[in-house]
Amino acid sequence: MSRVDKSAPLGVGEEALQSFRNRLRGQVILPGDDSYDDARRIWNAMVDKRPALIVRCAGVSDVIDGIEFAQVNGLRAAVRGGGHNIAGNALCDGGLVIDLSPMKSVRVEPGARRVRAEPGVVWGEFDRETQMFGLATTGGVVSTTGIAGLTLGGGVGWLHAMYGLSADNLISADVILADGRLLTAREDENEDLFWALRGGGGNFGVVTSFEYRLHPLDKVLAGPVFHPAERAFDVLRFYRDFIATLPDELSVYAGFLTDPEGNGLIGLVSCYVGPVEEGERLVRPVREFGPPVADMVAPIPYTALQTMFDGAFPPGRQNYWKSGFLADLSDEALRIVVDYAAAMPSPTSMVMIENYHGAYSRVGPSETPYNNRDAHYDLLILASWADPAESDKNVGWARSFYEAVRPYLADKAFPNLMGQDEIEDRDRQAYGANSARLTEVKSKYDPTDFFRPNLNVKPSG
Repeated sequence: MSRVDKSAPLGVGEEALQSFRNRLRGQVILPGDDSYDDARRIWNAMVDKRPALIVRCAGVSDVIDGIEFAQVNGLRAAVRGGGHNIAGNALCDGGLVIDLSPMKSVRVEPGARRVRAEPGVVWGEFDRETQMFGLATTGGVVSTTGIAGLTLGGGVGWLHAMYGLSADNLISADVILADGRLLTAREDENEDLFWALRGGGGNFGVVTSFEYRLHPLDKVLAGPVFHPAERAFDVLRFYRDFIATLPDELSVYAGFLTDPEGNGLIGLVSCYVGPVEEGERLVRPVREFGPPVADMVAPIPYTALQTMFDGAFPPGRQNYWKSGFLADLSDEALRIVVDYAAAMPSPTSMVMIENYHGAYSRVGPSETPYNNRDAHYDLLILASWADPAESDKNVGWARSFYEAVRPYLADKAFPNLMGQDEIEDRDRQAYGANSARLTEVKSKYDPTDFFRPNLNVKPSG
């Protein structure tokens, strides 16, 4: 239970606050309210911020009023969609949180293969609606991730090689700016803003509607094969050779984890989009190498793949992540990965190598803000533990791991996967030569840097 303090936020008069409440269709939640602690709780329990007020928006008008209230009263503002961001940018201390989580509408147009979705939707909800019509678009690897943050940061997922990133499939977006204007951004309207939204993060406004391109998809041939961690180095060398010539239809990720009995495992997780018979032929080397101690590859619904690893990423744990692109999968780099994975201090931590290729790589470096389309091997160091008293050793492991592997990393980064202490200094690695153009767009649409709790692009001046 939070401390009991139902006074108006610092600097805000009670009359102004009550007038604000009366205008909204949604809720205003203050410290001391029974729902306050639940409302400020997000997926990563390591994030413990105390907003002055939380505005749970029922619709666009609430968002506009929330922005105006923050502006008039000089309050810092953060924007929450699914609340799954590792760095905790969905919240801010002492400011106003524009909480979009109640905005859950999803409207599929099967004939046009398009869908409109509001920013409170998570991928499991999105997939439920689109898969009813045998359609899908690229959307993460965990169903509880929000569509908004993932898309605005690029949006990788199982379908990236076949259909590109989530941002590559964005057709249009409705955006509320810091001055309260509502704009539509697409290829032929506010084109510069549309470009910036496809990977430039939440720097430019609050997106209240996303329109995506959909693709036919029913079942996939997918699932992990597991090997004992003692064979991890050989498994990763096989993985390096196998992924060198993958077709667009097949994606394979590698990951270290601990099973319920405490045994270290390395898994290769495949996702094949296409005829099962051809998939069986292509995935056969993965299933036969070793041989594995467990083979869970099977034709399954796409929604089953999207929820398969939800249990490994539950809400309420302490999480601290580091990530970076390996320049290549050299033996030296792989040996460091294997050694540090073997020393994970928590059984719920993981290490992953995600290989990005195919349609992801065929987008030009200036077509979207994220320009690292030639970066293929994303190393994810995912420290996760339950007891806050164990934070030092788990954070220390992740940081030590990152420093050890740093000489083998490219000068590149993926916006979605940056951890708590990486946000301030890695925009150049994420955007490269596109940084100057992002600054121009930011200066035009958010010249006062109102939307700054994110991988911040600062306006000029």
